[in-house]
Amino acid sequence: MPQPRGQTVPPRKPVVGVTMGDPAGVGAEVIVKALADPALRRKARFVVFGFNELLTYAADLAEIEPYWHRLQHDSPRAGFALVHDVVVLDYDEYSSLGFFDDPRPSRQNGAASLRFLDDAIAATRRDLDDNGIDAICTAPIAKESWNLAGCRFPGHTELLQHRTKAKRAAMMFVGHEPDGTPIRTVLATIHVPLMDVRNLLTIGCVYDAIDLGHQALREMGVKNPRIGVAGLNPHASENGQFGDEEYRLITPAIELAKKHGIDAKGPFPADTLYTAKQRRRFDLTVAMYHDQGLIPLKMLAFDNAVNVTLGLPIVRTSPDHGTAFDIAGKNQADPGSMTSALHLAADLAQARAESSPQSAREAS
Repeated sequence: MPQPRGQTVPPRKPVVGVTMGDPAGVGAEVIVKALADPALRRKARFVVFGFNELLTYAADLAEIEPYWHRLQHDSPRAGFALVHDVVVLDYDEYSSLGFFDDPRPSRQNGAASLRFLDDAIAATRRDLDDNGIDAICTAPIAKESWNLAGCRFPGHTELLQHRTKAKRAAMMFVGHEPDGTPIRTVLATIHVPLMDVRNLLTIGCVYDAIDLGHQALREMGVKNPRIGVAGLNPHASENGQFGDEEYRLITPAIELAKKHGIDAKGPFPADTLYTAKQRRRFDLTVAMYHDQGLIPLKMLAFDNAVNVTLGLPIVRTSPDHGTAFDIAGKNQADPGSMTSALHLAADLAQARAESSPQSAREAS
């Protein structure tokens, strides 16, 4: 309908789908605590795929008054545009009491967390008028639960890449140090045994991490990202004294990135790349394997760091922690990382809509 002259249409808030993750973990608790922030709910609307029973239980323990609207996930009403700030799509057919009596990986919990994710992915393909969503923020899953449920993917990243048919994907972690300095890292390899890294590391996967990281920072507003790349071996092999991956794989990837206009430097010894001086020299670091990049990041920004999946056609974020079975159901989980993940999902979804007006959905 045409707007009266002189009036403008307010920008549409992005809609973020939130998957509860493993029901026996802290997912319900950190979701309830994070979304209790009115400032976050003003930024976006949220659709939670999970168990209303567990959200209510978590809210009761935290003395938070429920602020969401519940719908059964397969209700006819769930097929239309949802207008509330927070809507819970309830999968109570999977639910049962006693999740925290013996919290551990299980086939039932794996099946439930997989269903939450699959339905959220499907919702990204729908128009908002059909209960579609702009982005996904995933609470932690237990990879063992997925395995028990028959899932062959080791984690969210790999499953999302397969489901969305993305040719490339990488894990980026974004956080800020206690003084507010941003810290960001991208992994060249993901969920693989350390002994296998040497055989899986290629020029292509190192280049993809650099290139996808560069694109992500541009999307986040960093105009000319400076990227520092770690070596694989001690001392970055010291000119071949401790392995040949640096000059055989990593340096060619850096040179290729430079040819494409990316400001990438390295390879640097990992134990110096993450020192305070070097961290401030670069907007992003690229690590060769999981713990090389995540140990320094989690030491400096554990309570606020966010995992972002790069290379997908959809926005996906998650907190940087796991299911924390040991404290599940005890009202002890810190929602800081989940809060950051929800904020970033909303920001990235908004940025994509603004930068791609042709593909952006019309304002509702």
